[in-house]
Amino acid sequence: MGNTKKLHTLAVQVDNEAGVLSQVSRMFSRKGYNIESLAVGATNNPKVSRITIEVLADDAHAELLCNQLRKLLPVHLVKLLEPHQSIRRELVLIKVRAPDSETRNDVFQISHIFRGSIIDVCSETLTISLIGTEEKIEAAQMLLAEFGIKELVRTGMIALERGRYTIDEDTKEKGEFNYGKHVL
Repeated sequence: MGNTKKLHTLAVQVDNEAGVLSQVSRMFSRKGYNIESLAVGATNNPKVSRITIEVLADDAHAELLCNQLRKLLPVHLVKLLEPHQSIRRELVLIKVRAPDSETRNDVFQISHIFRGSIIDVCSETLTISLIGTEEKIEAAQMLLAEFGIKELVRTGMIALERGRYTIDEDTKEKGEFNYGKHVL
């Protein structure tokens, strides 16, 4: 069962310097793994960036990848996020063909159902912003495809641990969760 490949989410804190992302991505390439999703952004410390990486691997290889990342000089911390202990979201912008008021109304209704926002309107298209899980985004995308998607861009998944849990092990409080019962 440990040999089953599944999507693993890695949270990585690194120096906020040129070339660090290249080092991290090369390490995955050298090991023969494709990065399924990658998002990089600032943290509350301007000297540190956070990289969220999703990779398809079995459990043992995911741990190996974490250990290899820890060996890179610009890497401060690496955490393999557990699905039941983390919150994962992605942002998508979707430009949809909407040449008439009836179509615009239909697209608006779908956007509303998925808690999206219309962020741009012109005579031929509407652009929608959605935040959510892969399932939510893919469901919205499937419905919007009927109108004709002109352009689509996704940020890649970002993730945080739930509650007081953070990437820094020193901030954890023991017994904070009753696994499987914590719902937001």
